[in-house]
Amino acid sequence: MNALLATLGAQGTTTTSASSTGSMTTTFVTFGLIILIFYFLIIRPQKKRDKEAKSMLASMKKGDKVVSIGGIRGTVVIVKETTVVVKVDDNTRIEFSKNAIAQILDKKAENAAAAAAKANKSEKAETVEAPAKKKKTGASKSSSKPEPVEDAVVVEETSTSEDQGAEKKETK
Repeated sequence: MNALLATLGAQGTTTTSASSTGSMTTTFVTFGLIILIFYFLIIRPQKKRDKEAKSMLASMKKGDKVVSIGGIRGTVVIVKETTVVVKVDDNTRIEFSKNAIAQILDKKAENAAAAAAKANKSEKAETVEAPAKKKKTGASKSSSKPEPVEDAVVVEETSTSEDQGAEKKETK
C-alpha cells in the first residue's frame, strides 16, 4: 500500500512540474507577442517620425517658409545652431528653437494643391445637371413607383408665358 501511495505521489509531482513549465512557456510567448505588437505599432513609427523631423530641421535654410508648433507662419531669415530667426511681418522677427518648427512649407506644392482644389470644384459644378422632367398620365401615376434619385439637384424653374399657355390648354 505504501508503495502504491509513493508511486501516485511521485506521478502527481511530475504532472505539476510539467504543467507549470507549459504555463511558463505560454506566458513568455504571450509577452513576446505583446512586445512585438508594441514595437511595430508604436516604437517603430515614432522612430521614423523622429528621423524625418531631424532631417527636416537639418535641411532648413534661409528663405524657407515655415510653420511653428503654435501656428505662426513666416520666412526663415537666419539659421543658427539651435535656433532659427523667422520673419513674420515686414518689421517683425521672432527667434524660435529649431524644435519649435513643425513644418517647412513648400511653395510649389502649396500652389499645386490650391490649383487642384480649384479644378475639382469647377469639375463638380460642370458635371451636375438637373434631372429631366417626365410627363405622367393619371393612370401611370398609381401603377409606377418613383425611381430613386442619386445626387439630385433642386433647380427652380421659371415658366414663360408660352409654357403657361400650353399648360392651360392641356388642362382644359
